[in-house]
Amino acid sequence: MQNEILYQLALTLIPQIGPVQAKILLAHFGNASAILQAKAGHLKNIEGIGESRAYSIKNFSGFQRAEEELNFIEKYGIRPLFLTDPAYPQRLLNCYDSPTLLFYKGNADLNISRIVAIIGTRNHTEYGKQLTDKLVRGLIAQGVLVISGLAYGIDALAHKNALKHAIPTVGVLAHGLDQVYPAFHSALAKDMIRNGGLLTEYWSGTDPDKHNFPTRNRIVAGMSDATIVIETGSKGGSMITAELANGYNKDVFAYPGRVTDHKSEGCNQLIRQNKAMLITEPNDLLEIMGWIEVKKTKPALQKEIFIELSENEKIILGILKEKENTHIDEINLKANLSSSAVAAAILNLELQNIIASLPGKMYSLQ
Repeated sequence: MQNEILYQLALTLIPQIGPVQAKILLAHFGNASAILQAKAGHLKNIEGIGESRAYSIKNFSGFQRAEEELNFIEKYGIRPLFLTDPAYPQRLLNCYDSPTLLFYKGNADLNISRIVAIIGTRNHTEYGKQLTDKLVRGLIAQGVLVISGLAYGIDALAHKNALKHAIPTVGVLAHGLDQVYPAFHSALAKDMIRNGGLLTEYWSGTDPDKHNFPTRNRIVAGMSDATIVIETGSKGGSMITAELANGYNKDVFAYPGRVTDHKSEGCNQLIRQNKAMLITEPNDLLEIMGWIEVKKTKPALQKEIFIELSENEKIILGILKEKENTHIDEINLKANLSSSAVAAAILNLELQNIIASLPGKMYSLQ
């Protein structure tokens, strides 16, 4: 097993072999050792690899660095999580650019049934602090894992409040596990390892360089079922994470703020552009995610009997009758209509209370 981990480490060091190419190779060979031991002629004939990447694999000479990293993770009790490891965050496998290898120190289940990311500005207001505290308190007894980036501001508040209420919390880092950035959060990081953990794709010796943070944010977005933005300007890491989450078809939520508040500009923008759902209290999140039962105040309308439907609406309705929940991509594929026609038909059916929008861009009959 130790040799296989060495090959897994080595695979991430090979020039021109990023996460996308690693997935192609693993689908073909099954494990890292088979990839590095494969013949050049075999490698170059694989679609997406070619001669240049095959040459890069066969001429790899960085095993010494891989051995150094293996010694480091063994010494400090760090668990490497390779793409094929069952403990690897399985939600990330749905993201085309998921890291080939992660380094993890902690005890939280990274595949727990409910994961939320709580993110926001580094320079929060009292309003942001109160919202973070109230949100985390609302997650008590919901069986969630809270993740964030261990940065100043909302990130740290999310982690601290989670620990206070015995909710496991994981910090996704933009550097190696041989340091904590900011150093001010060293004590917080130690507490998180005891009830949560620290996760990174970066090797020891990797500093928190500026370009690492946007890359790190894709892990935060990809691991989460829901990303909640609490106070952010119109630019910055939180907006990048929200955009990534949208790109991964994840649910994004934002707390609104006054139009005159600079630190709420980003949240208001996400809501205005329909890139985030507006929430004002924890139960909004829990209800939309289907984590608590929503009490209906009136019975659902009988479908179709008293409602005249267009041909497009009938097509959509027919697709939704085939199974309980259907993803928008499947609807678009089966409907054989333009995406705008599908969107218009879905909107009309929602307005008539015939179908319901669910988390993860899924739809079902009411």
